[in-house]
Amino acid sequence: MSSSAGNHAIGVNSCQYGNPVLEHIRNVPWEYRDIVPDFTVGQTSGVLFLSLKYHRLHPEYIGLRVDQLRDNFVLRILLVLIDNDDHQSALRELTKLGTQARLTVILAWSSEEAGRYIETFKALEHKPPDMIREKVEDAYLPRLTDCLTSVRPVNKTDVVTLVSNFGSFSNMAKASASDLAMCPGFGEQKENR
Repeated sequence: MSSSAGNHAIGVNSCQYGNPVLEHIRNVPWEYRDIVPDFTVGQTSGVLFLSLKYHRLHPEYIGLRVDQLRDNFVLRILLVLIDNDDHQSALRELTKLGTQARLTVILAWSSEEAGRYIETFKALEHKPPDMIREKVEDAYLPRLTDCLTSVRPVNKTDVVTLVSNFGSFSNMAKASASDLAMCPGFGEQKENR
């Protein structure tokens, strides 16, 4: 699916012609371009793609490709397709290379998964980082529930019991062990925690 969508399209290096990953990039347009990385998914984001089968045959390839990148991209991704059963030693080597070359190493277990990663990088190119941050309720009770249920034996029912008996977190914190023991469902273990 080649398109002339310009900056809205994923740039694909012509050396990726015939790569099965391209069949799985369906939700974002892509086009062949004269680029250094295998894929550009933003103005400052470049992706190098590596199949472990290919890496086994040509172990020097990825080092040369990383050298060609230089410092041209802020986000530098090494997308590794795990298509080989014996992958542990290769992944150790690639992780070391990634650390030294400021690459984010991402593993894909199928061509479809690799295609989805590339699509997602492009689709979220202009989204703020806080978009993936956990959504925290502003209301008091949901925040109190999140806080108290982080204590291992305390569940949501216990939070309702505590709120109905003590009213606020401050009053709960000031409560004695005997005050907590008066609450239904609270044994010695919950009191201590």
